[in-house]
Amino acid sequence: MKKSYVYFVLPLLTLVVFFFAFYWNAHKEFEAREQAVIKKARDEKTAKLEKEAKDREAAVKSALDMQEKRRTEKKARDEKEAREKEEREKARQARDKAGRDSEKLEQQAKRLQKEIEAEKKELAEVQSERKRTGEEHGFLKEYVKKAEQNAKSLMGVLERIAAADKAAEDAAKAAEAAAKAAAAKK
Repeated sequence: MKKSYVYFVLPLLTLVVFFFAFYWNAHKEFEAREQAVIKKARDEKTAKLEKEAKDREAAVKSALDMQEKRRTEKKARDEKEAREKEEREKARQARDKAGRDSEKLEQQAKRLQKEIEAEKKELAEVQSERKRTGEEHGFLKEYVKKAEQNAKSLMGVLERIAAADKAAEDAAKAAEAAAKAAAAKK
């Protein structure tokens, strides 16, 4: 053999031995191992997908529960805010009404105060008029008494004048009768 065959046959022989001794055995088990790795990867992926699906389902359920809880809380908060808003509106209306009533009562008090002042002035005028009327009434009573006294004294004077006139008339008649008697005597 030639030495050149050694370089060619020895590697070829080593290759054949390697092929049948190592590669063939490894190749038989390689497919099984490959299938096992693929199956394991598929099983892991399936388990992972199932776990993700369960987690997603749990997350969706949790999200729906949270959404329902938030919706309930929002509804309760909205109702509370509506009640508070209504109460504030009622309080504002009550405050406005109290303010209007207060202003109305203040105006009424001012009007009544003015009426009281006017009535006091009128009462003072009535009292002064009453006092003046009382004084006038007293004056008139005195005047009537004096007038009655004057009338009595005038009646007395008139009676004396009438008596004097009658006496003068009687004296004139007596003088005339005396003059006639004297003339008749003559």
